Amino acid sequence: MTAKVTLSFSDDTIADARRYAERDGMSLSAWMDKAAKEKALRELFGAHADVLRRAGLDKLEKQALADEADYETVTDALRGGMTHGGGRRPR
Repeated sequence: MTAKVTLSFSDDTIADARRYAERDGMSLSAWMDKAAKEKALRELFGAHADVLRRAGLDKLEKQALADEADYETVTDALRGGMTHGGGRRPR
């Protein structure tokens, strides 16, 4: 479903939007709809990331990635220097 609205933009903004819409093979309305959706998602994901940072969960993710790298290093060493892909490491 779509809604018709009246909006005002600066001359520069609308000129840029028209150029990008044409470049992308879209109507101006479709391009503006896509741009607005992308902005809304960035806001939502940004707010979500802020919540994770405040809760300290971003540190847990970094630690999990570091643990995974350590695991792969140890596993490779136990396999006699084999890389994760099965080939020998260059010396």
